[in-house]
Amino acid sequence: MSDKDYKQKAFVKFGKRLRKSLNRIIARYSLVGNPPVFEDGVFKWTGDLETNWKTILAEAQSLMENREDIPTLREISPDHDRLTKNGKWQSFFLWGYGFKSDANCSRCPNTTRLIEKIPGLKTAMFSIHEPGIHIPRHKGVTKGMVICHLGLIVPKQREKCKLQVDDQICLWEPGKTFVFDDTYPHEVWNETDEDRVILLLQVERPLHSWGLILARTFMTAIRWSPFVQDARRKMQ
Repeated sequence: MSDKDYKQKAFVKFGKRLRKSLNRIIARYSLVGNPPVFEDGVFKWTGDLETNWKTILAEAQSLMENREDIPTLREISPDHDRLTKNGKWQSFFLWGYGFKSDANCSRCPNTTRLIEKIPGLKTAMFSIHEPGIHIPRHKGVTKGMVICHLGLIVPKQREKCKLQVDDQICLWEPGKTFVFDDTYPHEVWNETDEDRVILLLQVERPLHSWGLILARTFMTAIRWSPFVQDARRKMQ
């Protein structure tokens, strides 16, 4: 085993020991509760995304014209390999783990302008799911962040293209957002013959001061971990 692989495995093992306890504490300090899926309107910045969704869609469609240049998620972040073994999940990163990709953002200036207004933005990417993709049940790392999806290109058979978070089913809709907590078990299907394209964001959860300090400390450790630094280099 290489020194790099050893460090990555050691970090993951240490993080798994900590995160359950940390997430329980962070949930207690949450200013928006701890549901699997949040009610519409809890995060006010989603309104700006929905108002301007066609502007964001136009830039996503421009990227799709050279689709072969968009990497799969597993190419950027090999730790996602178990979720996307068939390579059907492509991702064009604007931000990743708090690091901005200036080159990619320059290709999507209007989307960049809109998402830069969002407080606590950590990750932003156009996420493309090909027909037939299935992402098995899994959990995210920290309750310090929430996940937002803005629907852009959605298959006509919406009921066959879905996300399940805990026991709740979420269906994408063009121009609409939903926000969820990915530390709950979640699973994704696209059982249609069409692509699904969204803007995916990871954003800091609103927290009381002590919870915010704890969440940011944990996220800082993640940002400077070997696997995130490797993903950052590949994203650039």
